[in-house]
Amino acid sequence: MRRRCEHHVLEPAEHVGPDRVALVAAGQRRGLNENYARELLELHTLGVNGGYTQQDVQELARVLTGWTVDGLQSASASGLRRDTNGGPAIGFAYREPLHEPGTRTVLGMRYAEADVSQGEHVIRDLCRHPATAPFIATKLVRHFVADDPPAAAVDRLARVFRAKDGDLRAVAAALIDVQEAWSEDTRKFRTPQDWLVAVLRAVYESEMSEMTLPVLRQLRHPLWAPQAPKGFGDSVLEWADPDSLLNRAELARTLARRLRASQDVDTPSIDPRGLLDVVDVTASDPLRTLLGDDSIAPADRIALAIAGPAFQWR
Repeated sequence: MRRRCEHHVLEPAEHVGPDRVALVAAGQRRGLNENYARELLELHTLGVNGGYTQQDVQELARVLTGWTVDGLQSASASGLRRDTNGGPAIGFAYREPLHEPGTRTVLGMRYAEADVSQGEHVIRDLCRHPATAPFIATKLVRHFVADDPPAAAVDRLARVFRAKDGDLRAVAAALIDVQEAWSEDTRKFRTPQDWLVAVLRAVYESEMSEMTLPVLRQLRHPLWAPQAPKGFGDSVLEWADPDSLLNRAELARTLARRLRASQDVDTPSIDPRGLLDVVDVTASDPLRTLLGDDSIAPADRIALAIAGPAFQWR
């Protein structure tokens, strides 16, 4: 598998049927993108245990030939361009000359369409596959509710997914009503990005500074740059290791001091006691006394709050 794909694992913008390579300019390395198809099956619909085979991956890869993205090269060369409506000039495109024609069979279903509708038909069927609803529901509950997703919550979202034919807006609305999300027994450890955003909100910062991206890199959570196609993990095991927690503690002191130093005469002073509005602690928690202790410098009190255990959870 690896030997077959090592020269053809390319971005969707270079996804070309193997029998159509002659139509592509010489010197450009393009070919069948099996990884693209595998990610659609494994990460976005059925899941790794959804019952697909290597043959399904290869057939789906052929279905998706000709699917590409316009505007990437221009955006890379001159910065992100904008269209006439002010939006990014980057978007999906289908190129018929690069599509590998022919009837395909994916998960036992035959697809005879000759154009972009073939891929659209396959994706609709993948979304309606019995494995997709519980897989998507599990991912959502794991991300928003708990690392160990409550089965009742997963079943509830899966039913909505099926009843609404995969309408993610309806699924998101149902997720808000999941009672397990509001239980004291379920909580999520903040990823570095979650933690940094929570810090900025807690001190009423309305804009990201130039230090945001370096801070995220230091926390091993570079913006939009995960090392694996599945993205960043969001479980406590992945972010609560000793090195990560020590890194947050050190950054908390740096951030708190910079926040205090950046205030001017027109900006209300940050009262460390105000952090109690965004930190979930009991009435007897020592943090309440600490934040009100004027003998400790305000920046140090802020740092102790945002580095403390209570602030690491949402």
